[in-house]
Amino acid sequence: MDFEKIKAAAEGYKADMTRFLRDMIRIPSESCEEKGVCECIKAEMEKLGFDKAEFDGLGNVIGWMGEGDKIIAIDSHIDTVGIGNINNWTHDPYEGYEDDEVIYGRGGSDQEGGMASAVYGAKIMKDLGLIPAGYKIMVVGSVQEEDCDGMCWQYIVNKFFPANGIKKEQVEFVISTEPTDGGIYRGHRGRMEIRVDVKGVSCHGSAPERGDNAIYKMADILQDVRALNENDDADSTEIKGLVKMLNPKYNPDHYEDARFLGRGTCTTSQIFYTSPSRCAVADSCSISIDRRMTAGETWDSCLEEIRNLPSVKKYGDDVKVSMYMYDRPSWTGEVYETEAYFPTWINKENAAHVQALADAHHALFGEERIGPDGAMHLRHRPLIDKWTFSTNGVAIQGRYGIPCVGFGPGAESQAHAPNEITWKQDLVSCAALYAAVPGLYKEENKTADVTQFRAGKTNNNIQ
Repeated sequence: MDFEKIKAAAEGYKADMTRFLRDMIRIPSESCEEKGVCECIKAEMEKLGFDKAEFDGLGNVIGWMGEGDKIIAIDSHIDTVGIGNINNWTHDPYEGYEDDEVIYGRGGSDQEGGMASAVYGAKIMKDLGLIPAGYKIMVVGSVQEEDCDGMCWQYIVNKFFPANGIKKEQVEFVISTEPTDGGIYRGHRGRMEIRVDVKGVSCHGSAPERGDNAIYKMADILQDVRALNENDDADSTEIKGLVKMLNPKYNPDHYEDARFLGRGTCTTSQIFYTSPSRCAVADSCSISIDRRMTAGETWDSCLEEIRNLPSVKKYGDDVKVSMYMYDRPSWTGEVYETEAYFPTWINKENAAHVQALADAHHALFGEERIGPDGAMHLRHRPLIDKWTFSTNGVAIQGRYGIPCVGFGPGAESQAHAPNEITWKQDLVSCAALYAAVPGLYKEENKTADVTQFRAGKTNNNIQ
């Protein structure tokens, strides 16, 4: 394989990738509103000579290159979060700007930059004849990830594949193009969305003792949730903190994996209430908890942790702890109802698909992370590592055991932040690596189980 030729081809498409990314950024594409950007991506695939470009029923845009039965997929979610407070932006978040080094705008790093590199990486494969015999390349622009990560791949596996005569076992592995700060990522923590509802009794605000204030009850629970995140795990600590999962005493089977991924966390992300008026006692109060799960934690253990908080037990049947469900219609109107639970996963470092990316990186760029001068402060870490946040890998590998690995342009720190940027050189580097990987994948080194840790599913019979 001529790696210099691959690098030259990727560099030759730098201006095209920049233009394509800016075209995507200009189209607002929050979750469930991605139609415009999906049409833009499909048109780009068709212009570049993809063998086929199509939408599935959910609205994911899928492009194909090659003829074989075995599939190597490259996934990019192309929905974005909103812009938040516009006053925090120094430039228009959709029009943005570019200079010699960066592209500015909502979605540059998270995660439309990955889409630009994936589409042109596949184009380079076709230009240079890099798709191995018996394989085809599947480039996915997935929707609704910001709302419900992985649900897009639940739809692909359970709806799109069967409708098109494809078995998930045909997918050798998936490359996630989520931003990786120049690294190759083999896993991340899982997460779940927990709701706590508290009942009270309303009365006139002039005599609050006649009622039962749900907000006051929730105030106690909020302090316990905070303690769960912030406390230590000393024997004398009543509410032991989530740091306990790094301790072999509390997590004997998986503490090493937990130390690799990092400790779990929880934070209160939303609060709601009902009250007859501003001069009445609140008769209900609810919170949402964002729970990040490390190795050894399960969906039910996380729910039980909240149910066993002293304040929750104190208020007994007036408190309900549950997991959210997700059922928002996609831009096509399709609904795929699922639970707001996203399993933790880690690949073995020596897995064949992980090593294919490592071999490509070594051949193209060397053994250490690379990047523009403006990004290198983010990249002084091991080449093979893990994400802090969550990705579609929660379904791809977490639910279905399809091997997954990450390498994508941009920085995690830019995700959901105002004044988001990505680096042009990252687009080039990622396109080159994607193009080289299929030819370096050693199928003969594939083992039956590439997974180092994978959290279990719930008992909700959700596919």
